Amino acid sequence: MSITLPSALGGAAGGLAFAGFVAFLIWFFFCRKQTKTSETGSSDPSIQAGRNVGVELSSSTLREARNFELQELLSATKNFSDRSLIGEGKFGAVYKGLLNDGMLVAIKKRAGAPSQEFIQEVQYLSSIRHRNLVTLIGYCQENDEQILVYEYIPNGSVSVHLYGLNEEITQERIEFKKRLSIALGAAKGLAHLHSLSPRLLHKDFKTANVLVDENFVAKVADFGIRNFLGRVVDVAGPSTEVVAAQQIFLAPEVREFGLFTEKSDVYSFGIFLLELVSGREASGLLSSDFISHNLVENLEVSGKIGGGGPAEGMEELFEVMVRCVEITSDRRPSMGRVVTELERIHEKEMSFTTLMGGGGGEGSTPVVTLGSQLFKSSSSTAK
Repeated sequence: MSITLPSALGGAAGGLAFAGFVAFLIWFFFCRKQTKTSETGSSDPSIQAGRNVGVELSSSTLREARNFELQELLSATKNFSDRSLIGEGKFGAVYKGLLNDGMLVAIKKRAGAPSQEFIQEVQYLSSIRHRNLVTLIGYCQENDEQILVYEYIPNGSVSVHLYGLNEEITQERIEFKKRLSIALGAAKGLAHLHSLSPRLLHKDFKTANVLVDENFVAKVADFGIRNFLGRVVDVAGPSTEVVAAQQIFLAPEVREFGLFTEKSDVYSFGIFLLELVSGREASGLLSSDFISHNLVENLEVSGKIGGGGPAEGMEELFEVMVRCVEITSDRRPSMGRVVTELERIHEKEMSFTTLMGGGGGEGSTPVVTLGSQLFKSSSSTAK
């Protein structure tokens, strides 16, 4: 069976390539599930929820962001030493710090003159609290530097666990139901942002911006960062692998027109799901060789990883992903609807595990292969 892409999928070369990839997924899914009708009616990609059903809201009482003294942050990071440096983000360098009260924090800093707008933005973002969002604790403006202080999330980003970028966790595995739990937590965090009044867009949702704590609870990070950086979206510049990997999360309307909406966040979440389930970076999945020779086999293998759920659960998760990355934004579901669908899939998966007598509840040690080890031929995985 072949699929003819509509002329509307013209656009940018990158968008066209990904549209082809999505079309393949749609073909694969519906070819196998052509006669299936979802019990909730969610198989219709045009369905949208009018409200954020299933969103886990937290009480919104305005909290004052803490105004840190620079000296305390210097002490916490050993004068922002290289040994305290743990990363680099859009806002600037990121350091791990230990405050005077014994609290571990992640400290982001960049050059910037003191600004009242900066303080106002910090006050707003620090008032947003949710189980699946990283909390902004406070700020500092001294010596022509702007500094943000966040709660420290010990287990790092989802991307680190998927791609084995940290030597300390290269042997760790994350089974399917744990990936599903991470997807649900990340969806709840993003949906909560969309439920605020006025609604807050993430604008930079990607695998690297979803962290997991010691219990592998997903926490969405860096929401509101683009508000500090301004409204201009730079999607041009040198064509490097890093830029390509980051831009793949941007919806077509963002890449072409710089237009951010709730539905552009939904698109980014769809790419996040693709990486979370496949264990591979989305930019690499655009390879026609991977699509034509490995994808179907990989889906079959991944649906049985670590005693995970049935292939049906994997297919339903892919259906959610396909709907999220619709080229036309109006055809994408709301994040509230995504949460509802993921809750349903997660409940079925947990019920399946219980019926099969499997362990691995929410508090168990994660067991699923890294992306580099996840997809292998059936002959190499069957034992």
